Amino acid sequence: MGGAGLTCGDSLRGVSGPRVRFAPAPTGFLHVGSARSALFNWLFARHTGGTFVLRVEDTDEAKTSQEFVDAITEPLSWLGLDWDEGPLFQSERRERHVDAVDRLVAEGKAYFCDLTRDEIEARCEEAGLPAGYHGFSRDRDVVDGPGVVVRFRAPDEGSTVVDDVIRGRVEVAHETIEDFVIRRGDGSPVFLIANAVDDHEMGITHVIRGEDLLNTTPKVLLLWDALGFGEPPTYAHLPLLVNEQRKKLSKRRDDVALADYVARGYLPEAMRNALALLGWGPDDEVEIRPIEEIIERFTLESVNKAPAFFDPKKLDHINAEYIKAMTPMAFIEAAEPWLTADDAPYPVANYDRIVALALAEDVQQRVVTLAEAPAWLDWLFVDAIEEYDEKSWAKAIVKGTVPGRVLDDIAAALADDDFTDRDRLESVVMGVGTALSEELDTRVMSQAPLRIALTGRGAGIPLWEAMTHLGRDVCLERIAAAGARID
Repeated sequence: MGGAGLTCGDSLRGVSGPRVRFAPAPTGFLHVGSARSALFNWLFARHTGGTFVLRVEDTDEAKTSQEFVDAITEPLSWLGLDWDEGPLFQSERRERHVDAVDRLVAEGKAYFCDLTRDEIEARCEEAGLPAGYHGFSRDRDVVDGPGVVVRFRAPDEGSTVVDDVIRGRVEVAHETIEDFVIRRGDGSPVFLIANAVDDHEMGITHVIRGEDLLNTTPKVLLLWDALGFGEPPTYAHLPLLVNEQRKKLSKRRDDVALADYVARGYLPEAMRNALALLGWGPDDEVEIRPIEEIIERFTLESVNKAPAFFDPKKLDHINAEYIKAMTPMAFIEAAEPWLTADDAPYPVANYDRIVALALAEDVQQRVVTLAEAPAWLDWLFVDAIEEYDEKSWAKAIVKGTVPGRVLDDIAAALADDDFTDRDRLESVVMGVGTALSEELDTRVMSQAPLRIALTGRGAGIPLWEAMTHLGRDVCLERIAAAGARID
C-alpha cells in the first residue's frame, strides 16, 4: 500500500518550512469533516511553503485494506489536495511504537495492568470511588502476558497546558487524567503513543485537526515529554461542524460522505471553496474565489473557534456559480458522465455532443449540479414524447385559449421553414399568438402549447435554438401528436 516512511529515530525538525500532516483512520470513506481538516492542513502548508504529509492511522492493521486506503486518497485527489509525502502507514512503523512503550515501562513511566473493565468497576465500588480507573495496578507488579495492557503513569499533580492557535490556552489538571492505555492487550500500541512517536520522527511542526480530538492532546503531550522529544508541535483544533439544528454532523444522520457529493455532480473546486468557509472567512468577505486567492489569504489565526454550520444550500449556491463560470465545452465534458450514463432519461445512442454543446450555456444557468444536466436536455434525445406533465398540460392546454388552433397554425406557418434561423422561428411562433389574439379579441399564448408539444412539460431552456437542432420533421411530428391528444 505504500512505503513505511521514516525508520530512523531522528526527527526532521529543523528542515525548512512547517510540516503538517493529515492523518485519517481508514474507515471506508472520507466525510465532510475529515475533508475540511485535510483542506486546512493543505492550505496552511501551501500558504507557508511547508510540507503536507499524508499519514494513514491504521494502528489496527487488520482493518486496513487497499479499498479503505483508496477511500482516502481518491477523494483527496478529486479535491485537488496533493500531498508532498506519503501515504505513510502507522502499521508499518509498529516496531517504533512498541519500542517507545517498552522504554516507558523500563523507565517506570508506564506499567502493566491485567484488570478487566468489570474488575475495575468492582474496585471502584468497593473503595467508594467514582467510575473510572484509579491507578489500581501501579504497584501490583503485574507480569506481562496475553490480555495485559500497558498504562501510562499520569502525574498526580500539576497540569498540562495546550497553547492552541485557534482555541487559546487550554489547561488540564493532571488529577483529571487517569492512567491511560498506550498498548492494548493484544500487544498493539494505541494511536496516542503512535502519534507522539510519528509526529516527532516525521518532524511534524503543526497539528491541525478537529476539535473532537482536543481532549487527547494533553495525553499526547505527556507522552511527548516523557519520551524526551523536546519542543512539541503547535496545535490548532478546528471548530466543530454542525447541521441546521446545530447538532454535530453525524454520518448516521447527516449527508456527509464526500463520495456522495461526487456522485451527484458537485464540482471539486466548488466543494473545496465551500469547505474552506467552514470556520474560516476572508477579511474582505468575498466567499467565492479562486483557490490561489484562498491560499494567499489563509491563516490559522483567522480561523473562528465557534461551531461551523455545514449548509448544503450554501454549497448548492457555490456549486451553481462555479458551473455558470465554466466554458460550455468544459461544462459538457464535466457533465458527460451523467449525459451518457446507462440510466440517462433517453437512449444513450441518441446523445449528441454537438447539440448539448450548442445549448450548454442555457443549461448552465439553470442547474445546481452536473447530475441535473440530462433532465434539461432529455427531450432533444428521446424518440418521441411519451408522457406529458399533467399539471403543465392542464395549465397550457386544458385552461389555455384555443390550444389546438394554436398548434395547427404554428404547424402550418412552419411547414416550409428550414429550421436554421432561431430568430425566425421565434418570430413565427410569437406571430401566431399575436394574430389569434387580434382575431379572437383575447390574449392567446402560443409558446406555452408549443413547449408542451415539443418537451412534454411547461418549463425548460429556450425553445428557439433547440428547435434548430431538433429539426422540422421531429418538431412537426410532436406538434401533430399533441394536437391529436387535444382532439
